[in-house]
Amino acid sequence: MNTKRTSQELVAKREAAVTLANAKRRRFLTRSASVAGTLAAGGMAANAAAQEVPPWMKTMGTPMRAYGTPSKFEESVRRPSASGYAKVTPGAGASRTPHQSLEGTITPSGLHFERHHNGVPDIDPAKHELLIHGMVNRPLVFNLEALSRYPMISRVHFVECAGNSGANAQAKPLQVTAGAIHGLASVSEWTGVPLSLLLNEAGIASGASWILAEGADAAAMSRSVPLAKAMDDAMVALYQNGERVRPEQGYPMRLLLPGWEGNMSVKWLRRIKLTDGPTHTKDETSKYSDLQPDGKARQFTFELGVKSIITFPSFGHKLDRHGLYEISGIAWSGAGRIAKVEVSADGGASWRDAQLQGPIYSKSFTRFRLPWEWNGTAATLQSRAIDEKGNVQPTRTAFTSQYVPGMNYHNHYIQTWGVAADGSISNVHA
Repeated sequence: MNTKRTSQELVAKREAAVTLANAKRRRFLTRSASVAGTLAAGGMAANAAAQEVPPWMKTMGTPMRAYGTPSKFEESVRRPSASGYAKVTPGAGASRTPHQSLEGTITPSGLHFERHHNGVPDIDPAKHELLIHGMVNRPLVFNLEALSRYPMISRVHFVECAGNSGANAQAKPLQVTAGAIHGLASVSEWTGVPLSLLLNEAGIASGASWILAEGADAAAMSRSVPLAKAMDDAMVALYQNGERVRPEQGYPMRLLLPGWEGNMSVKWLRRIKLTDGPTHTKDETSKYSDLQPDGKARQFTFELGVKSIITFPSFGHKLDRHGLYEISGIAWSGAGRIAKVEVSADGGASWRDAQLQGPIYSKSFTRFRLPWEWNGTAATLQSRAIDEKGNVQPTRTAFTSQYVPGMNYHNHYIQTWGVAADGSISNVHA
């Protein structure tokens, strides 16, 4: 095989695909601008005769605030929450990122999803410490000031609960928003200290192959993590989107394991113990396992599968006219970067390549877009993501056939939105 020629052919094909996608997008933007220009001209003509000065131009604006907040007109953009566990454990529950109301890829800190097992602890950062012990040459304790002296790194990564999208495991599709179904996933820029630096300083003893990470919440949330992951891209995160990690996200420090189950990225991190095997804590045996039809269960399903969702149009939106729209959504994978997203308007009978918006980070959201002309007939919208390792987002049938009915962990199959002739959107199983 001529490897050089094959590589050149692949590059040429990729460049041709990008050129074609860009040409389609230019045509879409040109046509949209033409339509928008026509509408704007009519609006200008109607308003020119009696344009009034709006009231906010007649009074002084509000003074600057010490900490910025969203506009009062955006108060409807909120996180849907569920506290079903609160009857048993006060403070337990979850709130979800409203993906259908957001754009871009970075989640505002105030809209990052929350999942708590016993509420949010009120930690005094001056008294909080991180202990590294177990199978190490010398146990070490780090306070916040000590960690702040280490070289830091910043990375953009998603955090996703293993139970995200579990609502779609129900036999009847729930008619709720994209955020209510898929909102247990969010992206931030995380800044902190590579965990490998701290483990190397403590000295890893012979035979150590796992770590136990424990949080300082009332539930003492804890998970076992392979040492290889801890030495790879794990981070002790101190900052989120430029400011200190928020209390509900683990203040004053949390573990970050990019691409892996969300609750393995233990919040309010207080202890790391090196061990020669998994500890099998209550949080990794009573939950987060995948029951199969033969009665066996997959336990350590750490890496999260390749996934995408269309956020516009989705449930809660309505197409109010026939014509051009831009289908938009997010894709991500625990295995690395997103390489491709395909979109179908006919339930998977045919697919078109969407344009990926850069920069494309590893183990992070990638925004995809595709021009679509709706002619007023019923349509079935789907997106299918493929990551850089060739993993393809599965269909609902392919995924659910592996497990018992209702298995709601690690759900990453294709989301389907039905568009009715009146422009309303519904969640459908396909």
